Amino acid sequence: MVIAVAMFSIMDTAMKLLAVRYPAMQVTVLRAFSSMPLVCAFVAYRGGFRGIFNVNWPLQLLRGALGIGMLTLFAYGLKSLPLSETYAVFFIAPALITALSVFILKERVDGMQWLAIGVGLAGVLVVLRPEGTSFISVAGLAILGSAACYAVSAIASRILSRTDSNEQIMFWLLVMIGAGALPLAWPSWVPLRWDDWPVIATLAFSGFLGQLAITRAFSMGKASVVAPFEYTALAWGVAIDWALWSTLPDRWTLVGAAIIIGSGIYLVRREAVHSEAEHP
Repeated sequence: MVIAVAMFSIMDTAMKLLAVRYPAMQVTVLRAFSSMPLVCAFVAYRGGFRGIFNVNWPLQLLRGALGIGMLTLFAYGLKSLPLSETYAVFFIAPALITALSVFILKERVDGMQWLAIGVGLAGVLVVLRPEGTSFISVAGLAILGSAACYAVSAIASRILSRTDSNEQIMFWLLVMIGAGALPLAWPSWVPLRWDDWPVIATLAFSGFLGQLAITRAFSMGKASVVAPFEYTALAWGVAIDWALWSTLPDRWTLVGAAIIIGSGIYLVRREAVHSEAEHP
C-alpha cells in the first residue's frame, strides 16, 4: 500500500503539471489512454481477455462515467491547489463510502460511526476555512466532487467484484474513461508538446504500477490493516509541494488533515470490528 500511494502521488504530480497546459478533460483522456498499452499487456499476461465482454455492463458504464467525473474534477482542482491540501480534502472519501454503504449496500452503521463521519466533514471545513484561498472556491469544491465520485465508484466496485474479475474491472474502467472523455475533450483539445511526453510517460507508468500495487495490497491483507496506509499520501504531498513548488501547508491544513485522517482510521477499524462480529 505504501508503494501504491507513492506511485499515485507521482501520478498526481504528473496530472498537476499537465493541468497547467491542458484542459482538465484532456488530462483525463491522457490518464486513461497512456496506461492502456500497459494494462492490455497485463490483462493478456493474466489470460484476462478470455470472457472480457462477459461483465456487468450497467455497473461498468456507471464506473466509467464516475471515473470521468472523478479525474476531471481532480485535475481541475490540482491546477490551483497544492498536493497536500488536495489530499487533505480528498481524505473525506472513506467517510463518504461508509455513509453511502448504508443506503446502497444496506450495511449497518452505528451512532459512533455517524459521529466519526460528522467529525471528518468538520475536518474538511477546517481545511477549507473562511480565511483560506480554497474556501467555497471552485477548486475546493471540485476536489470534494471528485471524492464523492470516488466514493460512489468504490461502492460500485464492491458490487462488481462479486461477478467481474480484477482484470475486467481495470481494463473496462480505462476504456470507458478514455472513450467517454475523448469526445468531450476534443472541441478544446490542445496539441501535445514534445517536452511533455516524459510527463505523460510518468503518468502512464505510475498510474499502472499504483493500480497493481493497491490491488495486491488488498488481496494480501485485511482492509482494516492496509487502508490506513493510504494516508501516507499527505507526507508525499508535502514533500513534492516543497521539492517542486517550494510551498508548505499551513497549520490549519495540517490540523484539518489530522481530523479527517483520525476519522477515517476510526471508521476503517470500526468496520473491521463489525465484520468480525458478523462473521466470526
